[in-house]
Amino acid sequence: MRYSGLIRPLTMIAISAVLAACASNSASDQVALGESVDVAEQLKDYRLGPADKVRLIVFGEPDLSGEFSVNARGQLSLPLLGEVDADGLSVEELRNKITEGLSEGYIVGARVAAEVIEFRPYYILGEVDTPGEYPYSSGMSVIKAVAAAGGFTYRANKSTVFIKRSDSGDEIKYKLSPQLVVLPGDVVRVGERFF
Repeated sequence: MRYSGLIRPLTMIAISAVLAACASNSASDQVALGESVDVAEQLKDYRLGPADKVRLIVFGEPDLSGEFSVNARGQLSLPLLGEVDADGLSVEELRNKITEGLSEGYIVGARVAAEVIEFRPYYILGEVDTPGEYPYSSGMSVIKAVAAAGGFTYRANKSTVFIKRSDSGDEIKYKLSPQLVVLPGDVVRVGERFF
């Protein structure tokens, strides 16, 4: 009988906590469920950016061929052509641009092959042992990215993660699963649990 006076205040506290949790779910806090990223499709439409490394082969011209990195200004420094804007171009668009540039007064019938040999790094922040910049490898899952960063801290929320894709300005909350992938240039943030 003496505990009956506690039931009403405890019930009110519980209801208040549930209402506060519901009210704090803004659009940016929503968990994206069931959203999968097809890595092969994403990389097919991949847009170059700073820190990407490409291999260019100009057929019959070994002195013009080689490996080149996209600099902080989004450009490649190439023999004969100098600084070539590459930021935001697909590999095919870059190949066409270089072929066109070489064909305009340098090489008759220039043929160029291009491929990305090293993607820009991804970043992992928050509740991991060693936050920072890490090299990207194709098909990398968020769980593998966390492992590369030394694993979760004891405060980490292990059920959701925030990702800011390199092609978007928005950070989105995702349910953590083995299928959730990291793409080149992504910023992954592991949040703190609240209990």
